[in-house]
Amino acid sequence: MSFKEKAILVGIRDRYKKLSQVQNSLEELQRLTETAGAEVFSKVIQKINNYNPAYFIGQGKAEELAAIVKQEHLQSVIFDDDLTPAQQRNLEETIRARIVDRTKLILDIFAQRARTAEGKLQVELARLNYLLPRLTGKGVALAQQIGVGGARGPMRGPGERKLEYDRRRIRDHISFLNKEINKIKEYRSLQRKTRQDVPLPIISLVGYTNAGKSTLLNNLTGAKVFVEDKLFATLDPTTRSFTLPNKQKVLFTDTVGFIRKLPHQLIAAFRATLEEVVQADILLHVIDASHPEYEQQMQTVEQVLKDLEVSGQPVIKVFNKIDLVKSPSSLERLRRLNPDGVFISALKKENLDELYELISARLARDLKEATFLIPFDKFKLVSHLFDSGYVKEKSYRPNGVMIRALVDKKAFNTVKKYLRGKT
Repeated sequence: MSFKEKAILVGIRDRYKKLSQVQNSLEELQRLTETAGAEVFSKVIQKINNYNPAYFIGQGKAEELAAIVKQEHLQSVIFDDDLTPAQQRNLEETIRARIVDRTKLILDIFAQRARTAEGKLQVELARLNYLLPRLTGKGVALAQQIGVGGARGPMRGPGERKLEYDRRRIRDHISFLNKEINKIKEYRSLQRKTRQDVPLPIISLVGYTNAGKSTLLNNLTGAKVFVEDKLFATLDPTTRSFTLPNKQKVLFTDTVGFIRKLPHQLIAAFRATLEEVVQADILLHVIDASHPEYEQQMQTVEQVLKDLEVSGQPVIKVFNKIDLVKSPSSLERLRRLNPDGVFISALKKENLDELYELISARLARDLKEATFLIPFDKFKLVSHLFDSGYVKEKSYRPNGVMIRALVDKKAFNTVKKYLRGKT
């Protein structure tokens, strides 16, 4: 959705949904639509008891939407739910406009905002997996619409319109992309091994989209990650080193924001990137404290982490944007409900010292005191111990440097062959 177009947004209220839930979800869909570059003409909510297998909504409502689209010269109808390929085709034939479901909209945004070669590969893979079951006799037109083809790789060719050929082309390109992403995974594994050789704790920032992760990373580390008040402003991971006030060095990693109903194609495609979360020593769960549905957003993030099989890492809940919380009583209630959280404004740099202290305290739980005799030809390990632990004593001996320090598990494993004593 790279051009300016007008769209109607459609939400469904079934027997399990409150009206406020549907309205809030449509507000988010509006922000997604605007992020994609389109203009919202109106929002429609249909109350139903049973979903129509042919149209998702009732056929009468589809015809009503068709009349509005024709009268107002609108280009798109965007649904806040996923549609089956058959439902999408039937709606397009009835309404005579471009039918976009929530997954397609998010995929379009990711396609616009991916900057690195890695991000572009992952988005392209997700889009092709979305397209494949929707491929009909219009295969080439759909393939061109979603971006298949271009100047590189196995997708070049005369563009015959035979359906099976188009499907095979897309399957071949999916296979090609999977191989490329596997190469990225191997490269990331090497990067992680290199980082393990320099044993610094890894702290990953996770959270709902637009919660303020990138602003926090920028103000914590001096990074220059792109920040914009739009959903999915940054997709590509950024890692920066930082020295805590207690002189311990750590690595902070920003990750793509999560969202409710996050397309499973994207979770699968971005698994290589999100492995940074799996490997983290601490997760900073950044939460927009000013959002009316912050609790649901927290649950969404926790569910995505569960889907990624992330478990065991300590989590620090970081309630951001406290400067935007209108009522002092609301903020006080938030503090009472989350006594282990930290409450900050990343934009105004409020209470960041408290966050540093929480991170330092959590890392300190895993420290053990030990004494090492480091040979002079391994002097680089002395620097690593100063970076990753609390050095209590240092002295020079004829055969090396004696170091007594509090070290974490990573640092200990790196130098344990030089262990001389523990207390």
